[in-house]
Amino acid sequence: MIPNTIEDLGAALDRQDYFAGEDLTVAVHLALQLGRPLFLEGEAGVGKTEVAKVLAAIADEELIRLQCYEGLDVGHALYEWDYALQMMEIRLLEARGEGAKATARDILSRDFLIARPLLQAIEAARDGRRPVLLIDELDRADEEFEAFLLELLSDFQVSIPEIGTIKADDPPIVILTSNRTREIHDALKRRCIYHWIDYPSPSLEAAIVARKVPGVSQDLARSLAAAMQKLRAMDLFKPPGVAETLDWAESLQLLHDGELTPNMAERTLGVVLKYKDDIDAVREAGVEALVG
Repeated sequence: MIPNTIEDLGAALDRQDYFAGEDLTVAVHLALQLGRPLFLEGEAGVGKTEVAKVLAAIADEELIRLQCYEGLDVGHALYEWDYALQMMEIRLLEARGEGAKATARDILSRDFLIARPLLQAIEAARDGRRPVLLIDELDRADEEFEAFLLELLSDFQVSIPEIGTIKADDPPIVILTSNRTREIHDALKRRCIYHWIDYPSPSLEAAIVARKVPGVSQDLARSLAAAMQKLRAMDLFKPPGVAETLDWAESLQLLHDGELTPNMAERTLGVVLKYKDDIDAVREAGVEALVG
């Protein structure tokens, strides 16, 4: 059940181990109460996608995810016909001697439609249900797909020529995310509640590590958070996010090392940095500087 107040929502997010600042909590609350999509931008790994997962858990609703990519079209995002099933139906009609009387309607009903994430969300938003629709990394999709989303996010309905209009009873909970590899059109943003998720402060990041990685010491959590701040201050191609901080903490635990030493940082750089040039830059600057 979605809480009706900001305070209750903040408490619910905390129970799900999601550390949301007051500004993010207010943005989520407004999106939920106004029935508007929530558009989250920020660097990779700061917890944008996690917002959708946490809200689905809080609302006890289905999480429907559309992962965007270059070349994504309506057929893969909305619906497509099940051609194999249609061919099977044609053969069955012929086997029963009904082929001559068959019409296009015999294979163009809802039974032969494969619902993709957008249509799944529209159909699931009925009988008081509000599934969580996550449109992840929208900046990876083409601008043509953005234009299609404008109408869908306004009316939450789709017209299928062979079937008719399918409409949601109530708007689903919609979360859109972007890593800002390109700008999203203003027309789409205007339909949403917007929030930028920044990297957490060192104290907050240490608290996240302590909560998310059971058994980690406070000293190690603080050391990792401080090291991450230094890494993000460097001119790296891909600065590490909070997700990498958690991976680092879990890796050190797995190696039975409760302390971030220069030697251990050197051996585990590949946990937090994913590009050779970034690793080389850190080594050139001196790994010792991370744990000073």
